[in-house]
Amino acid sequence: MEMRELRYFIAAFEERSVTAAARRSFVSQPSVSAAIASLEAELDAVLFVRHGKGVSPTAAGERLYPIARRIADETRAAHALFHQPARARRLTLGLMRTLDIARTLEVLSPLTRDPDLHLRLVGADQACDARVVSRVMLAAAEEFVPLWTERFVVALPPRHPLAGKERLRGMDLVGERLVDRCYCEYADLFAKASPRFDVVAIAPSEEWAVALVAAGVGIAILPEGAVRPTDDVVVRMIADADVTREVGLAYGARGGASAEVQRLVERLRARPAAVRGRRASAATRTTAKRTTATRTTATRTMAKGSKGRGGRAGGGGGGGSGRRGRAASRSP
Repeated sequence: MEMRELRYFIAAFEERSVTAAARRSFVSQPSVSAAIASLEAELDAVLFVRHGKGVSPTAAGERLYPIARRIADETRAAHALFHQPARARRLTLGLMRTLDIARTLEVLSPLTRDPDLHLRLVGADQACDARVVSRVMLAAAEEFVPLWTERFVVALPPRHPLAGKERLRGMDLVGERLVDRCYCEYADLFAKASPRFDVVAIAPSEEWAVALVAAGVGIAILPEGAVRPTDDVVVRMIADADVTREVGLAYGARGGASAEVQRLVERLRARPAAVRGRRASAATRTTAKRTTATRTTATRTMAKGSKGRGGRAGGGGGGGSGRRGRAASRSP
């Protein structure tokens, strides 16, 4: 009598079907039938009655089942006692809310394919081992491994007057109806520029922002990875305000990085440059200077646009409309 035969017998008894028992045991139907036949020959007893709907256990089968079940359970317990699985490796990653989904999945996929790794995903502001965030969100004690760089672009309804332009300027956006976003690391930058948008909605997510644009509620300024051109949404670059963000892995390097984080860092650093994004940074040491310069340029450009069209969007002046005068100087 073999354990394999007992397992197939138990499956057939519980499923009341040889076919279902074979499916449950991941073997062919003849294998289950042969195992039952071998048991019946060894015990000199008929264990099942075959019929059109499957099988029914005989009195002998009813007596054998609890014994077979106990043997199988005790065998499994003995095996587990001496074959304890290795302690699962754990990694908790924090993700900012506005990440490019496709690029983020490229980072996560190798982790999810590791059967020995217990991966947990939380928000970027929650306790975690490492975070996938924009560089401007980097804490003082964190190191940064760049993953990709992306521009902020303008999403517009197809019938919007600005949709006919291939590229937009900062001054084109002054006074426009804006779908603002709750979560944007550049909110302070745009607020200082004071472009006097007419904020008509505040979207709780990138998906909602794009949906409201498609519905014609207003325009939105989004990371390029969060929006794709469709029949309902047109995407345009801002030619004279090249605001970009660099996304990467932030982690505590001063003795605080776990073995799993160090393994992830090594893998990310070993990736080919082409995989890190279409506009990945070539020299990370100069990113802080470049980010500061970008902020200054964007602020001056939008401030100039606001000044040049103050009659349309400003709070004062006889030419401004009441709706534009109430416009909030916010942006994503």
